[in-house]
Amino acid sequence: MGIVRSAVTVILVALFAPVLNAQDEFPFGVQKTVSNLMLPMRDGIGIATDIYRPTRFGAPVEDRLPILLQRTPYDKSSQRIVDAAEYFASNGYVVVLQDHRGRYASEGKFTKYLGEGQDGFDSIAHLAQLPYGNGSVGMWGTSYAAHVQANAAKLRPPALSTIVVNMGGMSNGWDHKVRNHGAFEIQQLTWAFRQLSAETDDPIVRKMLDIDSIHHWLTAMPIRKGLNPLSVSPNFEDYILEMMTHGDYDEYWKHLDINWVEYYDQTADIPMLLVSGWYDSYAGGTVHNYNELSRRLESDVHLLMGPWTHGGNTRSYAGHVEFGRDAAIPDFYDHFHLRWFDHYLKDITAERFAKVMVFVMGTGNGEKDENDRLYHGGYWLESATWPLAETDFTPYYLHPDSSLRREVPKVAASSTTYTFDPDNPVQTIGGSFSSTSPVFEPGAYDQREADAVFGATLPYLPLKSRDDVLVFQTAPLETDVTVIGPIKVRLFVASTAVDTDFTAKLVDVYPPTADFPTGFDMNITDGILRARYRDRPDRQEMMSPGEIYEIEITPFPTANVFKKGHRIRIDVSSSNFPRFDVNSNTGEPLGKNRRRIKADNTVYHDA
Repeated sequence: MGIVRSAVTVILVALFAPVLNAQDEFPFGVQKTVSNLMLPMRDGIGIATDIYRPTRFGAPVEDRLPILLQRTPYDKSSQRIVDAAEYFASNGYVVVLQDHRGRYASEGKFTKYLGEGQDGFDSIAHLAQLPYGNGSVGMWGTSYAAHVQANAAKLRPPALSTIVVNMGGMSNGWDHKVRNHGAFEIQQLTWAFRQLSAETDDPIVRKMLDIDSIHHWLTAMPIRKGLNPLSVSPNFEDYILEMMTHGDYDEYWKHLDINWVEYYDQTADIPMLLVSGWYDSYAGGTVHNYNELSRRLESDVHLLMGPWTHGGNTRSYAGHVEFGRDAAIPDFYDHFHLRWFDHYLKDITAERFAKVMVFVMGTGNGEKDENDRLYHGGYWLESATWPLAETDFTPYYLHPDSSLRREVPKVAASSTTYTFDPDNPVQTIGGSFSSTSPVFEPGAYDQREADAVFGATLPYLPLKSRDDVLVFQTAPLETDVTVIGPIKVRLFVASTAVDTDFTAKLVDVYPPTADFPTGFDMNITDGILRARYRDRPDRQEMMSPGEIYEIEITPFPTANVFKKGHRIRIDVSSSNFPRFDVNSNTGEPLGKNRRRIKADNTVYHDA
């Protein structure tokens, strides 16, 4: 773990404050001058495009202005997106909104993630020729609308000048967001169910999805072609089944539109702001992108990490945990972006801001706030590097007595075996993902079953009570321990199965208090590894039952203060459902198994 021994911390009231030059033309009026222009792509498909321009005295401004572009699969006419367009236009930008290929007013066939890079490049090339644009284009957007910015940047469109990638831009879809080190991220399936229900204009399909809900179909995994609710929309069904069954890291996963790792060297050298949250599905990828791009590009690349769930930049809480008023950026979707674009597209001077800005969770009093959330608190920290320069990478070891200590174990032979039953997986209670359905929710939670937890059963005990969850924890800490940086969990394991999963979760253990008499086991970060990919992602290799293997699980990085009196805990198990699909333990092809068997999985903790 990345333990920071001594760090200079700065509480930020504003992450960076602008010093704007006086401009007599502000504020502008706004006019939507173009609606559903079918901008032609290289293959002839038309992409529906709306253009908003600043006006003065009711007429569009004649000056050539920078252009801001958002490309979205979520309907460019939705009020939230239109509000942002009008805001930027009123501040002196030409703003362009597009529906993605095959979505809403655009032509073509939609295949999730694929094709967005080329469409982005072609769109930017067209926009650069607008007579009222100055030839400079910036992009903004969250989630999918952030992802497509990255894809366009990989193709280096000449007019693209800056991007603000908020909670998107996966570094590698094989190890997060689509699959996760071999396991399949169920959030992709819940997204498909939700989007199909939201978009269909067929009342029968909508009623069918109410009856055959995602809640029910999660109990019948894996889904099979033509035999599931998504089959009414073959393009949705096809890409989901491809994601679920395509396991090896090959050309499919190296495609420009779901991979940045393979394309860092060819990415446009432009200013970038990369943003994510500790409880966001892009947390690990965003940090990785920052590290790799910042050392390759001459332009400014900045990293901003908050204590947020997916899209939660304006909120000060995640799940059932409150981080304090300063954790939120209330103006993130307007003024915050405007400062960035004014600086990089209009050369308006901005006050210096750090290359790395992270929110360090912790330091709160642990009491229950007015919304019944645990007050965990925290503070903003600035740095010139990630990991922080003063980081001390510190090993903790699993011990036979279930303790987690700095000392190497001395016992010659010691291990713990548990039975992993695929029909009774460990329940997902929070975490770093972007679920788009009420099946499971991201964020920080007490690791205890409850009514809202999918698969929970009475009497709602904590996960640590399960026989298939191995708990290793420190003694109550004598001083605060600040953990900022990457997390790695290296295990020596064996199994009676030819393939199985291993999971690891980092937990901040609160002692019992009057507000939380059973304590509060707060999830910090977690990860998974499908054993058939333990050595390399591009080739499956089954286990030999009983043989001992060294494996490494890589949860997302984090920043948290484990306060005096708390415990640092690692939970080891073999499932986290429905965040990840459940391994059948049979070694059958991924996403196609018809059998499930129990596996006795062993973790070694000897010298």
